[in-house]
Amino acid sequence: MTTGRLHAFRIAAFVTLFAVAGCSGSKTATFVDVEGFGPDQIYERGEYEVDRGRFADAAFFFSEVERLYPYSEWAQRAMMMQAYAHHENRAYDETRAAAQRFIDFYPAEEDAAYAQFLIGLSYYDQIADVGRDQKITRQALQAFRIVIEQYPDSEYARSANLKFDLAFDHLAGKEMEVGRYYLGRKNYAAAINRFRNVVESFQTTTHTAEALHRLVEAYLSLGLTDQAQTAGAILGHNFQSTEWYDSSYKLLTDQGLKPRLIGTGWLQKVHRQVLKGQWL
Repeated sequence: MTTGRLHAFRIAAFVTLFAVAGCSGSKTATFVDVEGFGPDQIYERGEYEVDRGRFADAAFFFSEVERLYPYSEWAQRAMMMQAYAHHENRAYDETRAAAQRFIDFYPAEEDAAYAQFLIGLSYYDQIADVGRDQKITRQALQAFRIVIEQYPDSEYARSANLKFDLAFDHLAGKEMEVGRYYLGRKNYAAAINRFRNVVESFQTTTHTAEALHRLVEAYLSLGLTDQAQTAGAILGHNFQSTEWYDSSYKLLTDQGLKPRLIGTGWLQKVHRQVLKGQWL
């Protein structure tokens, strides 16, 4: 067989072989034997599958580049594309595995920032409603924090910051939900612990004003008027124009009280931070 005919035969075999993968319409990859083909050919097929939206098949081809041609330039590129394809296919464990491998092998490469961002995004996309366990939320926060701190000048830092704030707010929402649960069942001590955590640890979130109001409610229910008035004072200093302050003000004045700094305790410390501009 002449060189020209051999080349044509190989191309035809390559197209026929890879055509099998084109029949896949599920999230599961169609496995085909790609040994004997160059890394550029297999990589290009992976790109082709990405363009078609067949991310499971794309991930398979990129993984084959990594398997057959390890430590090559094509393997480096394929590893990153493999993580991307897995994420688009919502295969989050596989996304994290491929992205972490890239970081481990190529920590100084520019794409390491994107790999770390993908790890955070894979957790973020799995965050469920506030009624469920928030382990995933904490893992997302940790991953995005690495992007923010280790890659502050990357193009992904801003998006990581935004998603960090949203995940942080989500975590505070979980605390609020549990606190409301306890408050509704008159378990005031447990409710106060949850609302206190929001005020002390999640004060930059959208839940802080309500947490302070719920503290006013809980402390009044226990007859702890000094703490209730102090919580109301902090609420008034930072969120006077909100409905939460209006509600707290009414609760206090209905009992002949008013928002003011009084007594001692953890709220005194928060109030001092407010006055010094160290809070929020």
